[in-house]
Amino acid sequence: MAGPLAGLKIVEMVGLGPGPFCAMMLADMGAEVIRIDQKRKAGGKSMPMLNTSFDILARGRRSLALDLKQPRGVATALKLIAQADALIEGYRPGVMERLGLGPDICLQKNPRLVYGRMTGWGQTGPLAKAAGHDINYIALTGALYAMGRPDEPPPPPLNLVGDFGGGAMMLAFGMVCALLEAKNSGKGQVIDAAMTDGAALLTAMFFGFKAFGDWSNRRGANLLDGGAHFYDTYACSDGKFISIGSIEPQFYALLLKLCAIDDPDFGAQTDSKHWPALKDKLAALFKTKTRAQWCELMEGTDVCFAPVLDLDEAPLHPHNQARQTFIEIKGVTQPAPAPRFSRTPGEVSRPPAEAGEHSAAVLADWGMTSDEIEALSSEEII
Repeated sequence: MAGPLAGLKIVEMVGLGPGPFCAMMLADMGAEVIRIDQKRKAGGKSMPMLNTSFDILARGRRSLALDLKQPRGVATALKLIAQADALIEGYRPGVMERLGLGPDICLQKNPRLVYGRMTGWGQTGPLAKAAGHDINYIALTGALYAMGRPDEPPPPPLNLVGDFGGGAMMLAFGMVCALLEAKNSGKGQVIDAAMTDGAALLTAMFFGFKAFGDWSNRRGANLLDGGAHFYDTYACSDGKFISIGSIEPQFYALLLKLCAIDDPDFGAQTDSKHWPALKDKLAALFKTKTRAQWCELMEGTDVCFAPVLDLDEAPLHPHNQARQTFIEIKGVTQPAPAPRFSRTPGEVSRPPAEAGEHSAAVLADWGMTSDEIEALSSEEII
């Protein structure tokens, strides 16, 4: 394994979305992450849950399918956890405890274990045991209310703020912090990563703006929420879109220059009462050319401009291609590992695995004998 986390051994209890994303990030950076998929039964025969080559969040890891409803399955999981530096789980509070894999038991087996827990509401609080999804978690923090157009309900955004930004990336950060601390103390600990906590943390700047009196609860009336005419997206004559972010005065002046705008009304850049009218004027202007024409005029300048690309277009953009922002693995285009490291770059070590694809190999590599593995297989534990 290459990357700055090479040498770390992590057990991932396979769940949905943010847990696998966190594990993917750590695996991309070189950690050996073993996915423990729960072995299912169908039609009286053992059958693991299947992953496919399109499950990008499962890349870079081997998979062990265990029947965690059987004592020997739990015991096998504990043997791996006893050797691991960290564990990731994303179940509802209490599920791991009912499986016999709660933090008390795991830390008793492995006192230096970093035990990462991912939930929406957190391990404690009135909502801790309730179901929820990204949209609910960010709704509770104020983040959802702040997004969208005025006089309309906040739109359901992609699950980037709660699941991935406020959840998975916060857990990855927390785990690396705890792993560093454990090197000094020799002691593990439990990380309670709640998407509500993480999404709230992402709004820190806006709470500062609000306290200063520079942010309104009215959507579409603020600097960064589409209220300002110089920070928004606009339609072009071909139905495609561009983005403008000309906040600083010098960038705004260049926008006016390149767009040949000499209307004196545009001189009042920061006077918010003029923003709606100026936005209408800009919208009309940008509809006079195609997106490609606006790109030719402004892309690469200090206007703070970029075309709004769809998921097919983004990997083909020259900047993304030059930086290899997207890669292809077995015909599947996907984002490359990030961030970049000058000496120990991350990499995708393997494509996504089907559940249980590496069960015997994982157990052998982690110290179990061939007889033990054969017994687990014959008893349909793996």
